[in-house]
Amino acid sequence: MGALFDAKTKILELIATERLDSTLTLGKVGLKAGFLLAFVKQDTPDDPQKLKMLQKAVKEVMGATI
Repeated sequence: MGALFDAKTKILELIATERLDSTLTLGKVGLKAGFLLAFVKQDTPDDPQKLKMLQKAVKEVMGATI
């Protein structure tokens, strides 16, 4: 698995732990990151810039670090 998929998995775990609305939260994070998380699959190639943007978006939207 790639780093982007691992990050997506961690986000989904955080959403479940915090009992957040998954659609709303994933949408907000995706908008902040600049790409839709629904398109991140196990075989999605790693992109350091996307990973950095995703980490920043999670911090802003969820107040968490992945």
